[in-house]
Amino acid sequence: MTDTTQRNRPESPGKESSTLIKRGGGAPATRGRTTIADGVVEKIAGMAARDVVGVNAMGGGFSRTLGAVRERVPGGGKSVTRGVKAEVGESQTALDLEIVVDYGVAIADVARDVRENVVAAVERMTGLEVVEVNIAVSDVKLPDEADDDESEPRLQ
Repeated sequence: MTDTTQRNRPESPGKESSTLIKRGGGAPATRGRTTIADGVVEKIAGMAARDVVGVNAMGGGFSRTLGAVRERVPGGGKSVTRGVKAEVGESQTALDLEIVVDYGVAIADVARDVRENVVAAVERMTGLEVVEVNIAVSDVKLPDEADDDESEPRLQ
């Protein structure tokens, strides 16, 4: 069995040096670089935005329609990035969100809550600084409107 840590050779017989030879140079946390894809930040932001009370859906009308069609296709699944666009740099990110709010909620309060939740989630999970979260409210979901996600398919 061999010892992977090497010690400096003693300069004189009988004297042993306790100085260790360092391999790799520096702390492990400083070796290498971590990059985070735009899609990763978009998923985190999308999930955080959907958790806010008063947010009915994400994305504009056209993207929600396409998303509803994609969800009906086998393997299509629900897109958590719908309505979210992220620009990621080395240490910062900026986000654009498009949301649909429930009728009767205070839009300014919902937007504030979305912004706070998204910033907290993205910064905690990625370590990136969120420099801005732009929110566009594209629609209001009325109580008597059917959800796009819950509507029955026309063909069976």
